[in-house]
Amino acid sequence: MYAPEIGRNISLRGVDDNRSRDTPTTRPGPSSVHNRRPQASLDREILALAVPALGALVAEPVFVLVDSAVVGHLGTAQLAGLSLASTLLLTVVGLCVFLAYATTAAVARRIGAGHEREALQSGVDGMWLALGLGAVLAAVLWIGAPWAIGAMGGADDVAHHAVVYLRWSCLGLPGMLLVLASTGVLRGMRDTRTPLYVAASGAVLNTVLNVVLVYGAGLGIAGSGIGTAISQVAMAAVLGVVVVRGALRRGASLRPAAGGIWSSARAGLPLFVRTLSLRGAILLTVYVATGLGAVALAGHQVVSSVWGLAAFALDALAIAAQALVGQGLGAGNVEDTRRILRRTLRWGVGAGALMGLAMAAGGWWFALAFTSDPGVRSAVALGMAVTGVLLPVAGWVYVLDGVLIGAGDGTYLAWAGMLTLVVYAPVALAVGAFAPDGAWGLAWLWLAFAGVFMAARALTTGLRARGSRWMVTGA
Repeated sequence: MYAPEIGRNISLRGVDDNRSRDTPTTRPGPSSVHNRRPQASLDREILALAVPALGALVAEPVFVLVDSAVVGHLGTAQLAGLSLASTLLLTVVGLCVFLAYATTAAVARRIGAGHEREALQSGVDGMWLALGLGAVLAAVLWIGAPWAIGAMGGADDVAHHAVVYLRWSCLGLPGMLLVLASTGVLRGMRDTRTPLYVAASGAVLNTVLNVVLVYGAGLGIAGSGIGTAISQVAMAAVLGVVVVRGALRRGASLRPAAGGIWSSARAGLPLFVRTLSLRGAILLTVYVATGLGAVALAGHQVVSSVWGLAAFALDALAIAAQALVGQGLGAGNVEDTRRILRRTLRWGVGAGALMGLAMAAGGWWFALAFTSDPGVRSAVALGMAVTGVLLPVAGWVYVLDGVLIGAGDGTYLAWAGMLTLVVYAPVALAVGAFAPDGAWGLAWLWLAFAGVFMAARALTTGLRARGSRWMVTGA
């Protein structure tokens, strides 16, 4: 497998080493005049980071789709068990996404300041944190699998198959989290191609292993879990080798350092809280949709799936913003960072508008592909019309999230995330209490989520970005 040298295309800028990390900067840094890039050049940089990042993001859900396709032929109970177990596993991994975000910001900032060895050292510390956390979570899930599945409503054969899949697949958690951390290192070095190649190769390996182990070896749903775990560990090994080679070239130590690991954990905690607030909003939305009846819940599954695909594209732009903003602030280049902010926001809103138009106009056709129930079709069409109109707001939000994460402004994002959840919760519950069942109820629910919740996030992040307190320069 080809893996480009990390940092191969990095452009290091000059920086005043006396600039304080604790002092907000409101004026252009000393290197800003000399590093002003043409708009077309900046656009190319954004796309060069965002397009491969999108491919890597999309590859991960392919794992679940492949598992579902293979296990689905074993029987209904097996497929239902997979649904419960994979939901729990993806929730755990999703809550640990801070391992990628925090590492990206730390590495990018140090690269921008010209401290390559320190950048790789912080990346290695983040990877040790990922390994340790993954081992602990794997042990907890293996032991607590029956209780966790039972708490989610699993019973009888469904619960049995869910526990089997969860136990075998959770053995890959150290690999899954190491993939997050090492991907964060590479993104911080502005290398999004290597994670794409590894994710695509991992998806292929997962497909082959699932078929061989489930059917060829006769292991059933356990084979699917084993195949997923092996694939994740293999991906982690490849990405780990790439990062380790880069660290050794730059003189970074590979030994775990308690101080560095603690620093990584401390930097990641606010982003964990932020992610927790987002997961809380999503779970609350599902809870309300359940109360609106089977038609609304079925329609919500389709609308949320399409929304999720759009979110991947916007997330890719956010990843580009993380890397570019982190390096810009690390170099003390405030003027260039402002330009990156403005340009990535235009990309985010523009991409949201284009995808939103497709969603709003094509909602009925999407519904035809997923269901033959007229009520569900109406629910999907109405829900997608609402989300399509409001998707540009989501584009603004996702990019601003990436900008502030790249700036290391996780504490603000944590508080803002909890505040927006507090704002959204009574609105969502009011929809559950007063909205009609069925299609119109789902439309009101998505107006609350894509409108009120996203507008609250847009307001909190937008107000922050207008100021300069987040623009802390230096390594």
